[in-house]
Amino acid sequence: MQRQVQCVVTALALGEAAQQVSRLQPGQTVRAEGFLAQRSLKIAQLVLHIDNVTLR
Repeated sequence: MQRQVQCVVTALALGEAAQQVSRLQPGQTVRAEGFLAQRSLKIAQLVLHIDNVTLR
């Protein structure tokens, strides 16, 4: 069974990945690679930690 799922995930980029993100224009489609982690020990919200960004 196929399902369509949508969600909102906060993303965080540091270092070189942050420089890549800073050059993007609004509306550009990208592929972000990284890992998901809990926001903090007390907050279970997921955050995508971006390691690499490429234009699609």
